[in-house]
Amino acid sequence: MSFKVILSNSGATWAVNIILLLLGFVMLVKGADFFVDGAAGIAKKLKISTFIIGVTVVAVGTSAPELAVTVVDAVKPDGGAVIVGNIIGSNALNILLILGISALICNLPSEKTTRMIDMPFLIFVSALFLVLGVFVGGYSTGMDGEGRFYLDAKMTWYCGLILLALYIGFMIYNIVLARRQAKASLEQAATVSAVSEEAISSPEDLKWYMKVRPWYEGMQSKTWFLIAIVVFGLAMVVLGAQLVVDSATVIAENLIGIPTEIVAMTVIAFGTSLPELITSVSAARKGDVGIATGNIIGSNIANLLLIGGVGALCTGSRGIAFTMEGVVGGIVSVVAALLIFGFTVGSKSKSLGKLSGVTMLLCFVAYYTFVFLNQYAIKLYLPSAPEDAAYIFGVLSGV
Repeated sequence: MSFKVILSNSGATWAVNIILLLLGFVMLVKGADFFVDGAAGIAKKLKISTFIIGVTVVAVGTSAPELAVTVVDAVKPDGGAVIVGNIIGSNALNILLILGISALICNLPSEKTTRMIDMPFLIFVSALFLVLGVFVGGYSTGMDGEGRFYLDAKMTWYCGLILLALYIGFMIYNIVLARRQAKASLEQAATVSAVSEEAISSPEDLKWYMKVRPWYEGMQSKTWFLIAIVVFGLAMVVLGAQLVVDSATVIAENLIGIPTEIVAMTVIAFGTSLPELITSVSAARKGDVGIATGNIIGSNIANLLLIGGVGALCTGSRGIAFTMEGVVGGIVSVVAALLIFGFTVGSKSKSLGKLSGVTMLLCFVAYYTFVFLNQYAIKLYLPSAPEDAAYIFGVLSGV
């Protein structure tokens, strides 16, 4: 689905795309509010922790766009070139940017099972994905005429079976853990997200909000309503992200004249991560830190195992292309997973705080800076198609 609007009159094109951009941001923010409220309400009703909801329902929901893009690309006769970027680039960005921003908003404490099982599992599958992609399916290396190193490898269909089996096991573990928590009626399950008074920005908003709030809070006691606002909120987030990406791309490329490669590495890369970003930041702002952290950890695991597995199976004997850009992104995603584990385990409060948030954001800036320099200046290695904006876009942001 595309919302790109280019009219014969440049002034009308400016106006329409600015309106679509603003509408997209409104849909993102409000959709995330509904999504988090519904997910937290379901967690309370089931008497399980918000982290479990975040690592399963929320994570899979915010990864749905990446899954759709992967399947569409994989089934093409010559497809599969952007799948690795869809997965690895998104994972690095999820942790370094999104968790970094969330940690600056508030401390993100972790449960013991998160530190001892979920985070180490994320580190393991991040490294495993890299190994399966580079070494299992066969690879070749060499140097081009300019002295740049290149890698040509692939992830085979049977690697996809391994990834999917691990994901099924991970989901079974979380289902069993959720049932145990339900029986134990954990105290943390009683925390329900509600829109805070601080979120109201003007008297007009307050007047409207005070009329609707009693009805909204009353409806949150109904399971069907919680499910409905989860689905509705997710749809708003996904459509809002698409509006932001498409309108910003038209403004940058067609109206300002920014090169496509730069747009791909900035506007689109950030825009395609908005579902995870807005959902996690909204959860952190409301105090649902379990959803904020679980969304990212679960989304990264789903990207690697579910999306990677489905992508490898859909490409069949052709396999998923794995290049040096994928290796660099894979190493960054492993380091990012190690960072959140080290900061969490190493802190006295067992949480991600402002120091870890700043460090992750600095790593995010360093990663983007290196990719830019390699593309235009130092040129240490050769991507499979450096002139192809769609490829670079996939490597960095997962679309």
